[in-house]
Amino acid sequence: MGIKKFRPVTPSLRFRTVPSFDEITSTVPEKALLRPLKKSGGRNNKGRITAYQRGGGHKRFYRVIDFKRDKLNIPARVASIEYDPNRSARIALLHYVDGEKRYIIAPDGVNVDDRLMSGEQAEIRVGNAMPISRMPLGSMLHNIEMRPGKGAQMVRSAGAMAQLMAKEGNKVILKMPSGEVRNVPDNCYACLGQVGNIDHKNVIWGKAGASRWRGRRPNVRGVAMNPVDHPMGGGEGRSSGGRHPCTPWGKPTKGYKTRHKRKSMDHLVEPRKKAK
Repeated sequence: MGIKKFRPVTPSLRFRTVPSFDEITSTVPEKALLRPLKKSGGRNNKGRITAYQRGGGHKRFYRVIDFKRDKLNIPARVASIEYDPNRSARIALLHYVDGEKRYIIAPDGVNVDDRLMSGEQAEIRVGNAMPISRMPLGSMLHNIEMRPGKGAQMVRSAGAMAQLMAKEGNKVILKMPSGEVRNVPDNCYACLGQVGNIDHKNVIWGKAGASRWRGRRPNVRGVAMNPVDHPMGGGEGRSSGGRHPCTPWGKPTKGYKTRHKRKSMDHLVEPRKKAK
């Protein structure tokens, strides 16, 4: 994948960059694997806005992705590499020899007509899925399960990969893209290789309209509001708020840990940020 720049014939094009989409081989998705995708506009089941700056954006269909890779020991051919509006990675359409079709996250280096397989009998090559216990130490992997059979939950975004550091009993130790080190059961499935679309992080939207296409609405600073709208609003002239950052309801924010300790910290070996 490459990044395409524009001649600055308008102010909005001056810094804007877009993917070149060189790797895309089909622009028509597999109809049987599409599902309707309803927008919430950031509202919950009571109609109240719980996630701000959400709404609008282009209509999308959801592509059903096979995160479990549970079609074991059946070869498949990569039929096409496609764009998915719901994620940063590209997706690959697999045609299995028994006639079934499934989408997977497209790894870097996998091309049309490549042969892929998942299961204990799969060979060690990019794009194949297998239990992590079968992979050699030092392997780069993605699409990783946290619990056996649940389906991949980790390392799924564009350019992401984790490294297999060690095997200890029935656990394996992985170094995650964030830098943290964690263990998972060795019978969890993962895919070999790195997620494709590596240059995604270098794309510059370049204009407000590109945010609106993606369903992102403007974000107004609290200090720019009136006192009736935000605790940090108001003041004669410009002000910095005069207090620690807070939400519109006065709850302190910025710099506080928001991670759920019980679920995600259970299998942590080394955190992302080391204690000084």
